[in-house]
Amino acid sequence: MAEPRARPGTWALLSLSHSRALVRRPRYFLVAALVAAVYALIAMMVGAMLQIFWTPAHLSSFWVILTSGTPWWDYPALLAVNPYFILGLTFLPTLFMVLTSAGVGLGMTVAVILSASLLRHRRNFSARPAAVGTAAGLTPALIALVTLGACCSTTAAATAGIGLTAQATGTSTGALLANNWYLGVFQLVILYVALLAQEQLLTVYGALVPSAGVTLAASTAAPPLDRRFAAGAVLRVALLAAGVTWSLAMVAEWFTTNPVTASMGAWTGWILQHQLLGFAAILSALVPLSTYRAFLRLGASWPGLIVRALLVVGGLSLAVGVPPPLAATGWHGLVNELLGAAGASAAWGGVSPGLSLSAALVLRWVFQYVLLGGFAIGLGIRPFSALRPILWTVVGGREAPVPPRGVGSLLTSPPPVSEGRLTLTPESQR
Repeated sequence: MAEPRARPGTWALLSLSHSRALVRRPRYFLVAALVAAVYALIAMMVGAMLQIFWTPAHLSSFWVILTSGTPWWDYPALLAVNPYFILGLTFLPTLFMVLTSAGVGLGMTVAVILSASLLRHRRNFSARPAAVGTAAGLTPALIALVTLGACCSTTAAATAGIGLTAQATGTSTGALLANNWYLGVFQLVILYVALLAQEQLLTVYGALVPSAGVTLAASTAAPPLDRRFAAGAVLRVALLAAGVTWSLAMVAEWFTTNPVTASMGAWTGWILQHQLLGFAAILSALVPLSTYRAFLRLGASWPGLIVRALLVVGGLSLAVGVPPPLAATGWHGLVNELLGAAGASAAWGGVSPGLSLSAALVLRWVFQYVLLGGFAIGLGIRPFSALRPILWTVVGGREAPVPPRGVGSLLTSPPPVSEGRLTLTPESQR
């Protein structure tokens, strides 16, 4: 039997090595290029970058490069006019569109290939068809969700898309329209996170993709599709969405607070609340086994205790709140915003939520303040118990041992977690 493939490193995951290696094959590359080109054409037409006249217009043909204008990040720009079309390509939106189109082409192509391969080998998974069906449907559904959110041009996004982005990041529609570069950044980050999630699927099921002389003979048990799997999957998706949007909310706050002249309290809130808690949720959702092992390695060492203490402090400040003096500096939590929404002054610790009381604001409180804050508290106090529901959804996660209670028990690490591997047999040995 062939040796199982080595577990990919962090750089291999971040660089999407499996996805790029798969699409590098000529026939798959053509599919990815076609998908990217069609997406870019639709994005340009929807965003009015490209206007096509089906009946020739009374226009003279010319092209010109504009070197400056407002806003400054859109320039230089190319303007091409023809009786049949008008093409306007501004610098930053065009760059965002090209990167987004490439990501969509890569993601959709890998999704189709992986789904087709899983369906082709479904007979080898007779004991767990539900788990394979779930994995087959996850990738295209995830990428479809991303393309739906990024279906419009970065220069002229639809009103609904701008509104959802504003609500998710806690800013206003007017601020986003004045800083339209943020929409492009938001799209790229969401798309990249989705591609990372797809890369995780390829590390488990990538051996099923057609390759020379190799077929599936046997594999380790995949997580069964039961109530624990469903609960862990919901938590995993919620943490990923909340973590990404909450981390990006820090940049949205720079629309009204200059980061260069911001106070120490504001920077403490941005780093401790937004980035530490956001990345803790993102890493726990994307790479739960690696996060689990990281806490095992840290154990009860001073770095480990400091990280866990910061998670607890950040979680409490977000899920509960901070005293009035700190709230006045820009570092605040749920209770502070509840007081602000009720009309309490800053002397009482009230902070305006920035949005009117609505379902969107309540959802932001629940998923970003309560969920992220509560998860960070649990991760700081009992990291292995907090990660347990998420581990129910990954291969080998259910066998991960939980250390006994007590900080001192972390000094003795439990047995390492064995990660599931696919066992492959060459055609000649079958």
